[in-house]
Amino acid sequence: MSALALARSRAFASKAAQFKNLRFYTGPEIEFEHLSSGWSNVEDLEEFKKSGRYALQTFNKISPQGLATYPKEEYDVEAYADANGRPAHALMLRSHKLQEEEVGTSVRCIARCGAGTNNIPVPRMTELGIPVFNTPGANANAVKELVLCGLFLGSRRVIDGINHMKDLGEQGVARERVEKDKAMFGGREIKGKTLAVIGLGHIGSATARDGASLGMKTVGYDPGLSVESALNLPKTMTLVDSISSAVANADYISLNIPYIKGTPEEGGTHGIIGQAVVRHFKPDAVILNFARGELVDSDAMKGFLDAGDGRYISDFPDDLCWDHKNAVIMPHLGASTEEAEDQAACMAAETIRQYLQNGTIRHSVNFPDTDLAVQEKDCVRVTVVNQNIPGMLSKMTEVFAGHNVNIVQQVNHSKGDIAYNVIDLDPAGADTMNLKDLQKEVTMLEGVLSSRILFSAPGVGYARNIDGKYHV
Repeated sequence: MSALALARSRAFASKAAQFKNLRFYTGPEIEFEHLSSGWSNVEDLEEFKKSGRYALQTFNKISPQGLATYPKEEYDVEAYADANGRPAHALMLRSHKLQEEEVGTSVRCIARCGAGTNNIPVPRMTELGIPVFNTPGANANAVKELVLCGLFLGSRRVIDGINHMKDLGEQGVARERVEKDKAMFGGREIKGKTLAVIGLGHIGSATARDGASLGMKTVGYDPGLSVESALNLPKTMTLVDSISSAVANADYISLNIPYIKGTPEEGGTHGIIGQAVVRHFKPDAVILNFARGELVDSDAMKGFLDAGDGRYISDFPDDLCWDHKNAVIMPHLGASTEEAEDQAACMAAETIRQYLQNGTIRHSVNFPDTDLAVQEKDCVRVTVVNQNIPGMLSKMTEVFAGHNVNIVQQVNHSKGDIAYNVIDLDPAGADTMNLKDLQKEVTMLEGVLSSRILFSAPGVGYARNIDGKYHV
């Protein structure tokens, strides 16, 4: 494990320890239902009730440093394949293509160790009221370094030269031929050349900065440029208003945009680098695709490579360009470093912990960011997930008012079709606090998808409204 990865792991562990020490509830006894209705399909239900810990299940091989973020006294961590049907509170994965049947009724959240979530049925998870988390920026440095590698591979025929030397070595004539044959693999320097960066998020802005530091002129395009990313761009960078404008005079073009299903006309990015964009390329431009293979129209790219001396360096399979003499196709190596895998796993684990224990939502692709302070030790936190439709907040408020509870804090955030509510309750000196009826009534409101009661008991107090039936 590298020194950098170890330092990051210790930082996450320190944060996790601090978080843990703040979460213990000291208020009166809470009365609630737990796995008492709608769970007839769950095996080993009694054992699951007795565990007293959160149940996390993983797909793929997850970094041990990330999994170490989960305290053993609070979390049971096992592979989904080894769970034998046991329920889970959260799922954690990398590249596994998640199926809906793998998401049990008890699952509260899903986290992917990586930026893209194309392998998760996010729209369906949104309909079910399950937040999906990713880890933006965790692998940015690893991918950016491979983009820089691509710059050099596209500038000089290094791979062709290496393969040629192997052939000469087999023939036993390498020493005799090396000086004569090196002219076959000439190239160019990148200093002073123009680098166009399409998409200026974590990876794109880092690529632009390092390109500028290597003496390149930089031009960028990103219609959704954030203030944070803008502040990280080279001061000399030129921003333009279209992809075509960005690539028109570029010697190198780095693609760093997300893949969204649908054509550009439909609001997606499938095949966005098609003939309409390719026709603006310089004949000897080098295209660097370390974002998603589906962004590039293979027919248009092959036509470009056939017509001139351009290059295509991609980290994804391509059915047409895979064996082209001007293409270098890699096996999706972008985030395949020890440091990136550790960072992504630690970030995903911390995100899951914050949501399960505190209700905080960070880095969700389908739920609104909701950054919450750790609740007071004598307060109970209730969270409610509902469809984002008019009138829901007032209906929920009426339910709480009808049960004569003291609300000390109420938060309501929304994103697209989902609204997320957090209500902190103060028992106000009561010996017990009965939330059974309140939770059922609020959960069964039309439009509500789920609710949770958070104090200090791991994994309890979760209720769902599934097709009008109460699961608690």
